[in-house]
Amino acid sequence: MKKSLFIVAISVFLIGTGTAKAELDYTISDLLLPCKEGANDARNGSVLELECEQYIAGFTDLYHVLGQDKKDNVCLPPVGNRDDEVRWAFMEWAHANWGERKKPAVEGLHRTLKAHFKCK
Repeated sequence: MKKSLFIVAISVFLIGTGTAKAELDYTISDLLLPCKEGANDARNGSVLELECEQYIAGFTDLYHVLGQDKKDNVCLPPVGNRDDEVRWAFMEWAHANWGERKKPAVEGLHRTLKAHFKCK
């Protein structure tokens, strides 16, 4: 139920920005590609890495602003290295949960945060 409300909130935000269709069709696999290639490609790596980290930054900012981090008992990394830490955690989570790769990227990031950044 809580996960559904969070995804609805993300959807409402995306509809308001006019990007709902594109973002909801953006899968875990779609996000994994620029995250992984950004780390491996010397020629285009910085552009791909930027795509990955900007998506993650938007997600984690909204996650925090909506208070979902508190509800999920998630302690986000400090802002200075948040995107990089979440990117590596997401790649690890996505490879460990390969069968989930066709689900929305927002769901994969949500599950990544809950799995990797629980408050102690």
